Amino acid sequence: MDSPALLWFRQDLRLADNPALQAVADRPLLPVFVLDDAAAGRWAPGAASRWWLRQSLEALGRDLAARGTPLLLVRGRAEIVIPALAAAIGAPEVLAGRLYQPWARERDRRVAEALEVAGRRLRLLTSSLLRDPARVMSGSGRPYAVYTPFAKAVAAMGEPDFPILPPARLRPVAAPPPGDTLDSLALYPVAGEPDWAADFPALWTPGEAGAQARLARFVAGPVSGYAAQRNDPGTEGTSGLSPHLHWGELSPRQVWHAVRQAQPGELSQPWPFLSEILWREFSYHLLWHRPEMPDRALRERFAGFPWQPDAALLRAWQRGRTGYPIVDAGMRQLWHYGWMHNRVRMIAASLLVKHLLQPWQAGAAWFWDTLVDADLASNSASWQWIAGSGSDAAPYFRVFNPVLQGEKFDPAGRYVRRFVPELAALPGKWLHQPWKAPAEVLRGAGVILGRDYPGPVIAHAAGRARALAAFAALRAGGHGLGDTTGDSMDPAA
Repeated sequence: MDSPALLWFRQDLRLADNPALQAVADRPLLPVFVLDDAAAGRWAPGAASRWWLRQSLEALGRDLAARGTPLLLVRGRAEIVIPALAAAIGAPEVLAGRLYQPWARERDRRVAEALEVAGRRLRLLTSSLLRDPARVMSGSGRPYAVYTPFAKAVAAMGEPDFPILPPARLRPVAAPPPGDTLDSLALYPVAGEPDWAADFPALWTPGEAGAQARLARFVAGPVSGYAAQRNDPGTEGTSGLSPHLHWGELSPRQVWHAVRQAQPGELSQPWPFLSEILWREFSYHLLWHRPEMPDRALRERFAGFPWQPDAALLRAWQRGRTGYPIVDAGMRQLWHYGWMHNRVRMIAASLLVKHLLQPWQAGAAWFWDTLVDADLASNSASWQWIAGSGSDAAPYFRVFNPVLQGEKFDPAGRYVRRFVPELAALPGKWLHQPWKAPAEVLRGAGVILGRDYPGPVIAHAAGRARALAAFAALRAGGHGLGDTTGDSMDPAA
């Protein structure tokens, strides 16, 4: 079959292991990316994600052009743009990687209907996950609500297929329609305003080549010590692959097999890093079967949780001015690099929703705008897990102690000293609780609390008591949450 094909890139911005590309690699091809903010609505890419997307599209465009097929960029409504492009080149079908966000599923429905009217079809292939969420079901035929049995079920399905090699050469369609320029998509920070993304290039290289380089670096080094180092934010012990996976510059199959090659063994006991890949799969499983997850608590009894929205508290958290050094270090890392270490994400999120009683949706919205790896499934599932409202959040009433968490996971203070430099001269004993340092120690470190660094926005004991009181009030309201006191609470959390 030599009819032209329209290849619609979305969150699969790569040439290797791209099933949709593989299916049409021997046909005249028009690759297109459509920036459709109207369809995404408030889930359009946030500012940090747009910075990433701009560079990723530039890299994809170079890679496609090198193989003879330029990338067409278009801004507009996909249900109008895609059928028009298919008609312009005479393509009987449009191929794309399947998306799982509720808004994207609705958009795909509209696109498919518009194509069908003209006798064409939309063909979606699994591209961004190991397994399609609709195919991973329990023995009773129901979706999974708990991670561990889900992970075991996926592992029982065996190894994923091996990745597909990229095509060496592609054929363009004879007369590609005109499109927009990359600059006209306006994905970078507004000219004339402070460049909040100035530090991003020091850490990130968006695009397929950058993704492959980071994966190679990870499997050559940190993966071997991942179990021990992944919780230390002061070392490079994690993969940093999350933004590459989100935009599809890498496929999870590529990551899976690269890690398996570096760490061979029995699949029945997945290596620690592979469990993170499966958590990502589980998040998409939840989003597919519970599309309300980005907005509403998965545990319906949490709908009445007594949040206390406070713009000043939220702002202090966003700007890394809570007075808890490990939290503030994380929030400042996020602002400077569009990313935060995963352990610190949990600590910072816990402070916001438990100590400060701010709605988890407010924290998720800030992450959505500031993370280069902002992913609707992972972001929503993780915030609900911390808030206690997720389907697998246990114990839901756990309140992290930010001082003990800092001392446990940043014992040498490398992380805090880097991102909270005003405290860098403090001795380690006081670094995670500067408000307890003797006056002479503060003077010796050049720190004046309230001027150079704030005191805690709330004392840990008071914040923990507020959180437990809120859970008790929810239980007293007849929501059946069970016991929220007693020995099951980890006092050292």
